[in-house]
Amino acid sequence: MKRKPAAPKLQLRAWFWTALVPVLIILQVLFPNKVWVALIVGLGGCWLVAFFWAHTLRRSIRLEREMRYGWAHVGDMLEERFTLINSGLAPALWVEIIDQSTLPEYSVGRVTGIDGDSRYSWKTSQVCSQRGLYVLGPTQLQTGDPLGFFRVTVDLPGSTVLMVTPPVVPLPAIDVVPGGRVGEGRRARPDPLEQTVSTSGVRQYQPGDPLRWIHWPTSLRLQELYVRNFDNTPASDWWIFLDLEAAVQIGTGFNSTDEHAIILAASMADRGLRQGHAVGLAASAKELVWLPPTHSADQQMQILRALALAQLGTAPLDQLLNAARSSLRRGASLIVITPSLNAAWVEALSFFVRSHLSPTVLLLDSVSYGGSVDSGRIQSGLISLGVTPYIIRPELLDRPEARPGHAGEWEWRVTGFGRAIPLRKPSDLSWHKVGG
Repeated sequence: MKRKPAAPKLQLRAWFWTALVPVLIILQVLFPNKVWVALIVGLGGCWLVAFFWAHTLRRSIRLEREMRYGWAHVGDMLEERFTLINSGLAPALWVEIIDQSTLPEYSVGRVTGIDGDSRYSWKTSQVCSQRGLYVLGPTQLQTGDPLGFFRVTVDLPGSTVLMVTPPVVPLPAIDVVPGGRVGEGRRARPDPLEQTVSTSGVRQYQPGDPLRWIHWPTSLRLQELYVRNFDNTPASDWWIFLDLEAAVQIGTGFNSTDEHAIILAASMADRGLRQGHAVGLAASAKELVWLPPTHSADQQMQILRALALAQLGTAPLDQLLNAARSSLRRGASLIVITPSLNAAWVEALSFFVRSHLSPTVLLLDSVSYGGSVDSGRIQSGLISLGVTPYIIRPELLDRPEARPGHAGEWEWRVTGFGRAIPLRKPSDLSWHKVGG
């Protein structure tokens, strides 16, 4: 958001001492005395000095605010740079910076000073600990003369929107097979394509690739893990169904099932897009999230944005699944992420199994998150459908790159041969003016 800076304001603060001057003049007229004259000259002189001092500051002092990046993951470090400039001769003995940013636990307010004809810069940093859409700015600068007669206020109305998205973390192998066959779950019918699979080359190993795909001769030669590329394996659409019904969630803050489910959804979407799948997202949030699968370049950012803004809703997972029956194409892969112990969604899932779409289920373990009822009954219901769920416990995401506080500007992966490879690095290290 860009706004034209408002003109600096000069306000009189010391009304008592200013009003005392005419009183002294009246006393001098009625009761002439050198004391009144000395007080009039002294107060009048101080008033004039303070006025010209403050007026000089009003014309010469300004503040510049810059930031790096326009979005961040939870755990990333937000960095800003402030530059206080005084182009006049009068020093500002005190300068107060007032910040109105909405980022949680973030405050850049400070009191400082600056000499005449000089500039002073400092940096602030803060870990982005909570996903969401926030505003940096506006900012206000206040200063004045040393005697406290006048206050100078400089408003910087410009502000910048900061998107904090869920972290994307490497997950253990979750076998989402094209056509919907998942993990150890049985297939609804044989897939002839998988009976005639052939390889067409190799590619670099990515977190989550099955170890049986590793091509060891190439990996040993290049001192880095490589896996085989397969022909005749269709890159099916991935549909991620995320359960954000408030009534079924357990825990609070980062260690809650809803926050971990959102991280799982973001990480699975990232994996699918990197593997060449069209990925879509449906979430039963306060406002329904419905992003059909696509290969578009900005799909990952669309998904991360939706997850960053998602709030808990009231719609149950079975309602979301039933509403999606007509939207899923044959051969699509379903990924269901939920902590729900309500058997209704398992029944809704049976429709897709009968339609030869065997889903992948990431079931957040209720007891591990502090719940009192285990998920055994739900697991049994899924297994009876031929779907073996992946049981997700909190320790899966108890890692530095997932928890708030991780300085996520750079991400590294160490290969099996001890080589460090950057997975993510800042795409833009330049400074951008806030509100500019």
